[in-house]
Amino acid sequence: MKIRTLIVDDEALARERLAGLLRAETEIEIIGQCADGREAVEAIRRDKPDLVFLDVQMPELDGFGVLTELGGEVTPEVVFVTAYDQFAVKAFEIHAVDYVMKPFDRERLQTALRRAVDRLQQKQAGSMQQQLAALLADLRPEEKPADRLAIKTDGRVVFVKFSDIDWVEAADNYVKIHVGTEGHMLRETMNSLEARLPAKRFLRISRSTIVNVEKVKELQPLFHGDYAVILRNGAKLTLSRGYREKLRDLGIS
Repeated sequence: MKIRTLIVDDEALARERLAGLLRAETEIEIIGQCADGREAVEAIRRDKPDLVFLDVQMPELDGFGVLTELGGEVTPEVVFVTAYDQFAVKAFEIHAVDYVMKPFDRERLQTALRRAVDRLQQKQAGSMQQQLAALLADLRPEEKPADRLAIKTDGRVVFVKFSDIDWVEAADNYVKIHVGTEGHMLRETMNSLEARLPAKRFLRISRSTIVNVEKVKELQPLFHGDYAVILRNGAKLTLSRGYREKLRDLGIS
C-alpha cells in the first residue's frame, strides 16, 4: 500500500523541494500540498492522510496550532519540518516524532520515512494520541525562554544570541541587528522585536533604536534633553528626550 502523504509549508520553494524528493520514494503517494495551517487542518480532516510533513513556523496557525486544532480526532504520522528551534527538535526526539531540517537532505529524509513506515506498521491509535498530547504539553507554553534569534539570510539561517547583540535599528520594513562588525536584516517591526527581547537587557532609547544595556559604556548629554549613548564598540547612538524616563533603567535618576 502507498503511504498517503500531505505536505504543509508556507514556503512554495520548500514545498516543491520536498515534493521532488518524496516523488522519488516508491512507497509515497502525495495527496496534496497546503500553504498554511488552516488549509492543513481542513485537508487532514477531509483526506485523512497516513503521513503529514508539517512545517513548524507558519503565520497565523503554526504546526503546533494545527495539532491543537485537530485535537486528536485525526492522528496521522507527523514529520515536523523546521529551519530552527532547537528546543522543539529536542522535544521531537524525546517523543519519537521525527523531524527534518531545512534545507532538506535526501539521506535525512529517507531516515525519517523509514521511521514513519515503522510507526505506521506498529501504530496503535491510543499511543500516537498520547505522544502528541505529551509533545504539545512540552511545547505550549514553552517553559524555557528563548535566548537567541534565528535570522534567515541568503538561503541559510543565522543564530544570534541575545547577549551578542549590540543594538538594533529600524530599517523600513525590517530591523537591522548589529552584532560587532556584522549587521543582520530581519523582517519584523521594532515593536514586535522589542516584545521578544529580554526587557531587563534591552532598552528602547528612540522610536528607531533599541540598545543592549550591557554594551553601554557611557552617556553624554546633548542639546534639548537628548543624550549620546556610547557603546563599548565605539558606536554612538541617540537617546531621544521622549525616552528620558528610560534613564532610570540605566541607573540614572
